[in-house]
Amino acid sequence: MGKIVCLMGKSSSGKDTIYKRLLEQKNVPLKTIVPYTTRPIRAGEQEGVEYHFTDEEGFQRFLRQGNVIEARAYDTCYGIWRYFTVADAEIDLSTHSYVLIGTLEAYDQLRGFYGADKVLPVMIELDDGVRLQRALDREKSQDHPKYEELCRRYLADAQDFSEEKLALSKIDRTFYNDRLESCLNEITDYLRERLG
Repeated sequence: MGKIVCLMGKSSSGKDTIYKRLLEQKNVPLKTIVPYTTRPIRAGEQEGVEYHFTDEEGFQRFLRQGNVIEARAYDTCYGIWRYFTVADAEIDLSTHSYVLIGTLEAYDQLRGFYGADKVLPVMIELDDGVRLQRALDREKSQDHPKYEELCRRYLADAQDFSEEKLALSKIDRTFYNDRLESCLNEITDYLRERLG
């Protein structure tokens, strides 16, 4: 039986890089679950790779159809941005294991939908100063930098990933991403052990 690996961490902690590198690993075969978002596409992103990009009407349609597994909404400086996962033919835990990037809230909702034994948490940590610099560098590279949103997201992370919330979600293992290769090796060993 397959499982869903839920990569989590504060913004700019390296989740996207680790996600891409995990998919390259031959000894931990993982398929992707491409989540949906209503936020605008960023420079360098592709439809169907990082996200399926939709609008509020698209989200409401999935909701009415009963296909939304988990959803989060953020009141950004640019309006409400939603991130959500859809139950579709892409997900077949009887034959495959999957990896996705999510939040603690998404992790809890996935466990509620599939069962706690079917969802593995992988919490990525990194020094806040390093994260802030990475976020600033990434935002500078955008055609229309959204610095206000960067600041809102950075401050929200402190609450969203508080020690209390980690404890409530039963996250007791984290992976520190100060050296990518070392962090990736730890995560790969952890997944091989738990995915069998």
